[in-house]
Amino acid sequence: MNLNNQTTPEDLAKLFAACKDTHGSHILWINEAGDVRIDALAPELDEQEFEKRTPGMRARLRTYHRGKGYVGKKAAADRDFIGRVFHTLKQEWNAAQQASEVRYIDRYC
Repeated sequence: MNLNNQTTPEDLAKLFAACKDTHGSHILWINEAGDVRIDALAPELDEQEFEKRTPGMRARLRTYHRGKGYVGKKAAADRDFIGRVFHTLKQEWNAAQQASEVRYIDRYC
């Protein structure tokens, strides 16, 4: 999913559905090209180390902690939740492109 293209909340829902909430915490982030990704946070990494090891990151949301239901098929089926995340990403992407540092979006949506 790329925020520079005509993406939809359904595109975002597919990313969420591909994750397993029970397999660990996840970070939703945007790279400098506008690609949105959701990656599992390795147990040995904290959020800051993940950010350092992820070149090209322009923005990221708060970490979705394991077992809280923020990722996975149930989260993807929650249209209100996906709509809020989608709206936040589209809104924040403009500011993230202008920022010199990684833009931290401090909310779960």
